[in-house]
Amino acid sequence: MTNGFAEGYMGIQVNSPTERRILFSVWSPFKTDDPKSIPDEYKIKLLGKGEGVIVGEFGNEGSGGQSFFVYNWQAGTTYKLLVNIKPSEETGKTDYTAYFFTPELNEWKLIASFRRPNTTTYVTNQHSFLENFIPATGQFVRKGLYKNQWLYSESGKWHPVTEATFTYDATAAKQARRDYQGGVERGSFYLKNTGFFSDSTSLKNVFNVNQGEQPDIDLSTLPAYEHHTDN
Repeated sequence: MTNGFAEGYMGIQVNSPTERRILFSVWSPFKTDDPKSIPDEYKIKLLGKGEGVIVGEFGNEGSGGQSFFVYNWQAGTTYKLLVNIKPSEETGKTDYTAYFFTPELNEWKLIASFRRPNTTTYVTNQHSFLENFIPATGQFVRKGLYKNQWLYSESGKWHPVTEATFTYDATAAKQARRDYQGGVERGSFYLKNTGFFSDSTSLKNVFNVNQGEQPDIDLSTLPAYEHHTDN
């Protein structure tokens, strides 16, 4: 997961031996693991999506709106992901829009845009994580580099993300597994887990990097969407 924020996340995922995805999800402010129990006034509304993107609901870890694009991303290749978070034109709501840069086409692709009710915010609680949700693959090392991360302010300036604090989940906290690690490598933050290696990283360890050149993105030319009528 690359672009995490208080109300959701965006990232890349291995879904089977033959399928990989670009994933973008926004949680509903109604706390439940059953998306069918969310009242209409608390549901995440789909504003629009890119071509070929699948949109639906998710549950079991909170509930909300989910979108994904089947894309055969490759290990060892750097990918760019972008999320725009801003208060909506509707009072008391916030819009979340995700884009993925496709190297083959050399252009930004719209993934989806969602509207979250009972929320007025810009980006908060920015974070990333590395997850292995298939226990049968726990013998393989999983590692991700988080390069050149920046935040764009309301005033129109890019700000580098120069500091990160390492945390872990309940599995590591109870020492069910000890093969987890984070830090700095080749000027980038990294996360690593599974594979039965030693040298686990201490909780709340703080790491610092100097980011590279700020993104060169003409935000006014990012792909728009046709308004979608289905929730």
